Amino acid sequence: MAKTAAELVSEAKQRIENLEVDQLAAELEQDDTVLVDLREDNERAAQGAIPGAVHAPRGMLEFWADPSSSYHRPEFDPNRRVVLHCAGGGRSALAADTLQQMGYSNVAHLEGGFTAWKDAGQPVEDVRGE
Repeated sequence: MAKTAAELVSEAKQRIENLEVDQLAAELEQDDTVLVDLREDNERAAQGAIPGAVHAPRGMLEFWADPSSSYHRPEFDPNRRVVLHCAGGGRSALAADTLQQMGYSNVAHLEGGFTAWKDAGQPVEDVRGE
């Protein structure tokens, strides 16, 4: 039977680590966490970004994260802590689940996404010039 996007996200969230804003903020004070922003360029330009986040549009994530891919980016290492976020938490939950399937063992996503981060008064940087 077919599943809805909401069902897929709900199932993914049961298999991954879901971080709250305060948990992510504490992690980002350490040097070893790679924060990945999955939003599209237009979303980042309109809303800003979490300082220090690596931008990886959702459509390229698997290719950039795969060490055997010609598109692999060095920021992605299956042995490092990786935390993903999108605007509201749906895309990042699915992406975290996918990275786990790809062998990333220390991956999580930000519950509520960038919206929750911004609403909590956490720092945001202007990325319109990128």
